[in-house]
Amino acid sequence: MVSWSSFTRPLSTLTQYGKILQSPVCRNAVQMQIRNAGHEHHHFTIQPSRFQWNKFKDLLHFYVMIGLIPITAVVLYSNIFIGPAQLTEITEGYEPKHWEYHKHPISRFIARYIYPSPQQEYEKALHHIFEENEKAMIRQLEKDVRAKMAERNDYKAYYYRPAIAKYHRISKEAADHLESLRGN
Repeated sequence: MVSWSSFTRPLSTLTQYGKILQSPVCRNAVQMQIRNAGHEHHHFTIQPSRFQWNKFKDLLHFYVMIGLIPITAVVLYSNIFIGPAQLTEITEGYEPKHWEYHKHPISRFIARYIYPSPQQEYEKALHHIFEENEKAMIRQLEKDVRAKMAERNDYKAYYYRPAIAKYHRISKEAADHLESLRGN
């Protein structure tokens, strides 16, 4: 019951303050503040937050400008000061590099430092073809072995288990140890 009396205590203080707020002096001050609050509208419309949309736009502009300004500067510099490549005679004994066949300086840079050379790509393709050929030859050999085993009625290949000497030695040592403990 003591706890219930604590709930009524704030009500009594509110009534005291309510009397003060309803006095003519205080009421006029509150009304003047409301009247001078701004425009003619006296209500605040609640609307959803636009924080995420504004944050998205800010980040989009930020990253576009981080990428767009340097790329534009590089393209302008390469087009104005370097320019496209000119065709000239190749000197005797000189073999041009693979990136020297491109006309624009940016495509030369990309061909030199980013993409692999056509020779390297060709050798990777040859290696891939070699590996696939080896796999096909092994599959053909296995197929021939199975055909010979079926022709001669040999035992099935999946019954064969290779003996690994390490595990055989360990199991033999364990069996000998157990036999020595057990006795005759």
